[in-house]
Amino acid sequence: MRSFWFNKLSVIFGPRPPVSWLLLCLVSLLALIAVLGSSSSNAFDSVTPTPVPDIYLNYRRLKEQAAVDYLELRSLSLGASRQRELGLCGKERENYVPCYNVSANLLAGFKDGEEFDRHCEVLRDRNRCLVRSPKDYKSPLRWPAGRDVIWSGNVKITKDQFLSSGSMTKRLMLLEENQIAFHSEDGLIFDGVKDYSRQIAEMIGLGSDSDFLQAGVRTVLDIGCGFGSFGAHLVSLKLMAVCIAAYEATGSQVQLALERGLPAIIGSFISRQLPYPSLSFDMVHCAQCGIVWDKKDGILLIEVDRVLKPGGYFVLTSPSGKLHGTAVGKRKRNVLTPMEEMTQEICWSLLAQQDETFIWQKTVDSDCYASRKQSAIPLCKEGHDVQSYYQPLVSCISGTSSKRWIPIQNRSAGSQLSARVLPDNFFEDLRVWRSALKNYWSLLTPLIFSDHPKRPGNEDPLPPFNMIRNVMDMNAHYGGLNAAFLEEKKSVWVMNVVPIRARNTLPLILDQGFTGILHDWCEPFPTYPRTYDMLHANGLLSHLSSESCSAIDLFLEMDRMLRPEGWVVLSDNVGAIEMARMLATQIRWEARVIDLQNGSDQRLLVCQKQFIKK
Repeated sequence: MRSFWFNKLSVIFGPRPPVSWLLLCLVSLLALIAVLGSSSSNAFDSVTPTPVPDIYLNYRRLKEQAAVDYLELRSLSLGASRQRELGLCGKERENYVPCYNVSANLLAGFKDGEEFDRHCEVLRDRNRCLVRSPKDYKSPLRWPAGRDVIWSGNVKITKDQFLSSGSMTKRLMLLEENQIAFHSEDGLIFDGVKDYSRQIAEMIGLGSDSDFLQAGVRTVLDIGCGFGSFGAHLVSLKLMAVCIAAYEATGSQVQLALERGLPAIIGSFISRQLPYPSLSFDMVHCAQCGIVWDKKDGILLIEVDRVLKPGGYFVLTSPSGKLHGTAVGKRKRNVLTPMEEMTQEICWSLLAQQDETFIWQKTVDSDCYASRKQSAIPLCKEGHDVQSYYQPLVSCISGTSSKRWIPIQNRSAGSQLSARVLPDNFFEDLRVWRSALKNYWSLLTPLIFSDHPKRPGNEDPLPPFNMIRNVMDMNAHYGGLNAAFLEEKKSVWVMNVVPIRARNTLPLILDQGFTGILHDWCEPFPTYPRTYDMLHANGLLSHLSSESCSAIDLFLEMDRMLRPEGWVVLSDNVGAIEMARMLATQIRWEARVIDLQNGSDQRLLVCQKQFIKK
């Protein structure tokens, strides 16, 4: 019987069927599987914004391989050859941060300190390559051990820089040649961090620093944070302390803080506003941060007032006068005189002074500004800072007519959103992310990239699969993923990014006590390489599809921010996920497409960055 059919086929095709015919049969078979196992091809071609994902209960992967095969066949049918993997950048780019090229900024005409500011408009190097890790790079220790001990090879800093550091929060101990350990008491000139924090609490009338939350202090902007010791202590008190410091080519405060698992971002008080809306923080802290606040007619202090909430505190700790005698005391009084005049102009009151620490409190009464006599600082026009994305600094007072003008003392920890009119789908969004997070967490294991019989389940994988601390939500919407992390008691913090061309939900995110920032994803993000453990984006690729920015540049920037063995979770429609999967392969990520099995055209792309040692 076998020879009968073989002879029939030989008559038709000859003794050796053509290779092209065999390939055609294989392609047809795979295409048939894909068509039977998925929705119509129109669903794959659809590219529409999807701000909130559908609710789903599990990640059964019955149709996954068919969908993957379909994408590969579609790519072949369009005549697209497999993209070549990108090469590694040179060693000189191991700590590369775009938009902060001082030499290029000087050539472009920036001066008077502006050459140190962020300038993405200056021509960038178009050499597309993957930023490599330092030779001695190691995976960070799990939290909370990683807060106190880091690998010295992971950051660009020298022992001499540590020893010569005079900052109030910079003091460390080298345990071994390849480790840096931070004391829990590492650091102020007079006392330890805990004593300093307690001193600030007492100066604003609290019994101890554990009462900060009850007093309405939940979010703190720590300017020039040193190596993050004060912020680390505030985090232990359940406060959200965000370090912000200028770009530094070596010995970076921001890089050290992020390596310790503490929220931080590159930013400077030079010529532009910070990428935050008005009324964003409960406290702004500056301990020997190197800023002369009364220069430029006080415009830098006006920027602090802009981001400070009503009733919020500005804490300024200046260098010690005890070490230099009365001459410094006289100099101190001369410096503070214009500070006193300036703070009165912006309706701040000097609440307390102790040693070298001064605390001012912003008024809770918006009518205070109208009662000023012949003030040189006018009120800003309504709506002037709707989009505060690196706009030039302004000499006017913001936020006085905002609906968010709510004194921090009037807001208890359990009712921080009670005074706001919340969007109709706010709580539905949170319910979605509660479900989604459980599914995400179960997928973050290398097993997802193999054919291992043990599939990811609902339980947390064992270490080191979920070694995650620094998380970025690249299209944060209402901050629902952040809220879900907190409810699940995951030891992570989330940088909630709101794209500048999306609906500006950052005020709502900040009012929940979270941290976040406005950002244009056509530009690089203000952080150092290898500073995030997980990147998440829901609907971002669809959102950016109508813009002129390059998709490959976005993925290269994601790779720069992501630490080796870090995770990427993208949720979008199939057309966007198809593109993302090809780009992920090009930048050497392990990638897996997940069909949500809910009847929609939504897909997940789960990726892990490889640890390339070269």
